Amino acid sequence: MIVYPSKRRLVINKIHGNIAGLKAGDIKDIQRLYRRRIPPERIITHDLAREIAGISRRINRQAGILVSRRGEILYVIVGDHRQIVIPDLGAFRSSSTRLKGLRLIHTHLDREGLTGDDLTDLALLRLDLVSAIEAGEDGLPGIMHTAHLIPENPGGEYWLLMDPVPVSRTDLNFSEFIQALDEQFARRQGLRRVTSTERAILIRVETDPLFDSEASMEELRELARSSGVEVFDSVIQHRRQYDPRYLMGRGKLSDLVIRALQIGANLLIFDHELSPAQVRSIADFTELKVIDRSQLILDIFARRAHSREGKIQVELAQMQYLLPRLATKNTAMSRLTGGIGGTGPGETKLEINRRRARERIGRLKKDLKDVQKGRGQRRRLRQKRGLPVISIIGYTNTGKSTLLNALTQSSVLTENLLFATLDPKSSRLRFPRDREAIITDTVGFIRNLPKELASAFRATLEELDEADLLLHVIDVSNPGFEQQILSVEKILEDLDLKTKNIVRVFNKVDIFPDKDILDNLCRRFDAIPISALDPETFPPLLERMDKEL
Repeated sequence: MIVYPSKRRLVINKIHGNIAGLKAGDIKDIQRLYRRRIPPERIITHDLAREIAGISRRINRQAGILVSRRGEILYVIVGDHRQIVIPDLGAFRSSSTRLKGLRLIHTHLDREGLTGDDLTDLALLRLDLVSAIEAGEDGLPGIMHTAHLIPENPGGEYWLLMDPVPVSRTDLNFSEFIQALDEQFARRQGLRRVTSTERAILIRVETDPLFDSEASMEELRELARSSGVEVFDSVIQHRRQYDPRYLMGRGKLSDLVIRALQIGANLLIFDHELSPAQVRSIADFTELKVIDRSQLILDIFARRAHSREGKIQVELAQMQYLLPRLATKNTAMSRLTGGIGGTGPGETKLEINRRRARERIGRLKKDLKDVQKGRGQRRRLRQKRGLPVISIIGYTNTGKSTLLNALTQSSVLTENLLFATLDPKSSRLRFPRDREAIITDTVGFIRNLPKELASAFRATLEELDEADLLLHVIDVSNPGFEQQILSVEKILEDLDLKTKNIVRVFNKVDIFPDKDILDNLCRRFDAIPISALDPETFPPLLERMDKEL
């Protein structure tokens, strides 16, 4: 029994591929290949090459072997006259930043070099190398063509084609070669010194030529930074339509696999909401961790939630997001779970997981209602005191918490991160004419807010319905601030809050480059210009707020 480090057992002497129509004697000869061993310092021995070439010419089909670095033949494959098909190598899933630890050696019957399929297999499967041996008409091995992947380089090549040589003259020391290649990859990846365990490539597939993909990717980069992810690269692909399975083209996805290996990335983040089937297809194809924009936002919310209500809302959103994605492969789908007395196969593990998720969602919704009761009681107390309520709203990371701190001398956490504030904070604001109000900071908005988060945080956002005035804080220094205004107003419309009394506030005017343009923008959008870092800019805002109240 051969046991690989993955601890998964292999089926001994199984021939993979096309054996239909083969004679019993040929099948036995092919199975005997499993008994052979290759010295670790050799790619292949001449005797073994003769044996494989002879079999291949006799059955008139390509034949191949997958060999471990210890020289064990772990897979024997038979194809047709033109190609072989690599079996599932799930037992050998290794780190995405390392080579697989397997090399492919197979025959060609038409005296050709390595094909595009050979090089694709080399790249996608992260093989140590791939070799094609020409099987002559006499059944003897001829020229051997070999290629291997190379680390990131300025030329942009993914692989190196070695000089073709007769099998009898191969003098490459494979053990030394593969150790040196591993060290080259490690050195190139080591140049990117990072502390984060998540090293991502950002991806967007765009079908609308008018959409600002660069701005969207920059926001995704900020979301990744806020989640503690190190971004190594980003890719935008323009297509007429999305691929239903992989979203992007298969060829582009193949390039991403090689790129991830070269730079040491282990995570793909898509600037889209992927279906569960797409996540599985892309993950199976690339052998990399795959998440979408919604999952990234959910992760940030989970990190930022501190209050009981915030934690309940985030967990509820996560469970609602995961429920339709509970579709894992299960090797024990027909096991009884009820013990003696069960009728039929019982519940599958998948069904059990879904039932538990639904039960948890039900409990979280009940807990959320209990928290909402307490929030309602506090709201009624404020109404009895007769204090007007002002709510600060706006796109995420526009300076809402900084403004609250400056207006009320509070100490709400402020960071240059998206969704730094998740739990609402309230403070008392005193106007110059001794008038008082309650001012509340709320969670930031974002375009295409995941529907699970929108529903979970609806209770918090409904507090805005009780506000007498909404302060819409806008980062006017952001080139995409107009699109952010539209995103916020769309959410307000969904919450039936468009009729509320709203004051637009242009924040960060201290870093706005042109005062004349700023004045024009303020008139166009009817906005009050301020810098949340400079209280001397507040009097016009306080006067406008007092007047509106």
